[in-house]
Amino acid sequence: MKQAAWVGTVVRLVGFFGLSFTVFTGCADTPNVVPEAPSTPVARVDGERLIAADSEPGNWMSYGRTYSEQRFSPLGAVNDQNASELGLAWSYDLNTARGVEATPIVVDGVMYTTSSWSIVTALDARNGVHLWTYDPKVKKEKSKHTCCDVVNRGVAVWEGQVIFGALDGRLIALDAATGKVNWEVATFDPTLPYTITGAPRIIKDKVLIGNGGAEFGVRGFIAAYDVDTGERLWRFFTVPGDPSLGFENDAMKMAAMTWSGEWWKLGGGGGTVWDSMAYDPELDLLYIGVGNGTPWNQKIRSPGGGDNLFLSSIVALRPDTGEYVWHYQTTPGESWDYTATQHIILADIELEGEPRKVLMQAPKNGFFYVIDRTNGALVSANNYIQITWATHVDKETGRPVEAEGARYEDAKFMLYPSYLGGHNWHPMSYNPETGLVYIPVLDIPAFYAQPAEEFEYRPDYTNLGIDGITAGLPDAQAERDALRPLIAGRLVAWDPKTQKEAWRVEHSGSWNGGTLSTAGNLVFQGTADAKFVAYTADKGEPLWEFPTQTGVVAPAMTYAVDGEQYVTVNVGWGGAFALVFGEYVHAKSTPNMSRVLTFKLGANGSLPEPKWKPVVTFNPPAQSGTPESIKLGHAQYQDTCMGCHGLNAVSGLLIPDLRGSALIHDQAAFDNVVLGGALRDKGMASFASELDAEKSAAIRAYVIQQAIRGQQVQASQ
Repeated sequence: MKQAAWVGTVVRLVGFFGLSFTVFTGCADTPNVVPEAPSTPVARVDGERLIAADSEPGNWMSYGRTYSEQRFSPLGAVNDQNASELGLAWSYDLNTARGVEATPIVVDGVMYTTSSWSIVTALDARNGVHLWTYDPKVKKEKSKHTCCDVVNRGVAVWEGQVIFGALDGRLIALDAATGKVNWEVATFDPTLPYTITGAPRIIKDKVLIGNGGAEFGVRGFIAAYDVDTGERLWRFFTVPGDPSLGFENDAMKMAAMTWSGEWWKLGGGGGTVWDSMAYDPELDLLYIGVGNGTPWNQKIRSPGGGDNLFLSSIVALRPDTGEYVWHYQTTPGESWDYTATQHIILADIELEGEPRKVLMQAPKNGFFYVIDRTNGALVSANNYIQITWATHVDKETGRPVEAEGARYEDAKFMLYPSYLGGHNWHPMSYNPETGLVYIPVLDIPAFYAQPAEEFEYRPDYTNLGIDGITAGLPDAQAERDALRPLIAGRLVAWDPKTQKEAWRVEHSGSWNGGTLSTAGNLVFQGTADAKFVAYTADKGEPLWEFPTQTGVVAPAMTYAVDGEQYVTVNVGWGGAFALVFGEYVHAKSTPNMSRVLTFKLGANGSLPEPKWKPVVTFNPPAQSGTPESIKLGHAQYQDTCMGCHGLNAVSGLLIPDLRGSALIHDQAAFDNVVLGGALRDKGMASFASELDAEKSAAIRAYVIQQAIRGQQVQASQ
């Protein structure tokens, strides 16, 4: 969902609590116009083209370029001999100022991409000229149900349509030539706290999409929809429902035997399919990654233990029917938000002299898995990062061997990796020519502890079942400063045959972008400290970099038009780490300047200087809260507000820092926003169903305390 140690909640007190700094976002010069349909076919992609994608290396027709999701391009005109000659060919300013995570799709000279708030834009891939934009106008208060920013990872294209999932759960098909809506359907009950941030895939005229929201209390599923009408064709739930109501299929009956208690009363069990998918046309198998449980804490979710299938699992399904075929669970009985929704890659590699059809994944839990994709059998596993929750994966059973105390039942436990994972959603890539997988690695610890009070399920809010104060990031500045060196990130080249690291590049910060590898012996990655870099794929030597003016979290892609190769990356700082860990993000990560940047050999374009100045002006009122109310406010803030406004009230500045808000000067004005929802149209929903006047006043008192501390720190610098 992927640090120094907080374990509070992910409910967003998302709101614009009065700006303490000025935000200027870049806007496209072209309006939201819908042009006339061109006379030539647009986005005429079908299964035959996707299966044969390597015969069209100039196009990037699906999320991972091919159904195997390798994110490797056969293009080699840009290579390790001339990469230093790359320059900015064109840029396009996206009309948003939150995280940008999409991989652009390019088909026959047209680029389709998304930005935050699920806005879709079509551009001429040669020069960035705007063709059309479609804004689904998601209600901003829906951000209350987002664990990790209002992001979107991209579209799918098929037979003249551009199809995407909106944050509010609508699956929408647009005419690829005009941007006009062909159809739209609701994939879930809009009153429930589901969201969609992932990119759909299309297999044999079926659009496949999952959803997010496991922290909030939902029952995860993936569903298939008719590409022409949006009619739902099948749905596969990832956790069993109430046994007294019967089971949808034998897979759910089997899964129910691995649960205990009354998990269905805690919102549904979790297990959302919010990102990874891959497809093998020869085996006709769809592979999906499944997320964490509700709550995270298994002792509460399933008090009698059990594996809790299919949480944290890779599941193989028949794409025509949704029929279960096999599964492999990376973290049985998961209790740490160790999802298996991270990028899945399919490859045919030689192991011990024999060709093997394998699936590879580096999920949050820190182990790199090589799995036989024909039957789900473990081939090998090894940790690609320092871990403390387990010692190794048992080759015979396929299960991790947990460290004593890792389930934090008796005492607070410090884990590597954190709930953000050793690897999060940022896609890795596989280069069949080097045989290496390029992983954007996070290296962050977290503390976990049992809740101090009896757990109470809260519909419509996050339900982690962990003590956010005991296990949270230390409140004292000196302790927070001591954790700073522990928060790191790197690019790791991993050999899946030997299960060893081949080379690494250490970054200056965490939460760096996904990777692209090419036949030119290149690996491209954007970084949190606002750079886009090309490395040699075989050795990791830096060859070229470009200043992006904002942290990069999205992966790059490459395409060719009219005989020229281009490399594109969407930029715009955001996501879970950016929102929560404001105190630990790299200084160059902000401001957010949401853009599409496209490069080619010999170009020399430049970007205008950013106008957005991320500065917090402290002017706190006198403290009127008591020590008791400040303590209560700290607990309530960590449990309700920090997911958007930042841990310990230190914002990542994509959303206003409450310590500089004018609203903390007036309790009535503060209540009008927090309880009354006065800023719901800007993303700050009312929290009146969760907070009362006493708790709102306590939160304000805590924020005032933090503002006074911030003012003191600022004065001492």
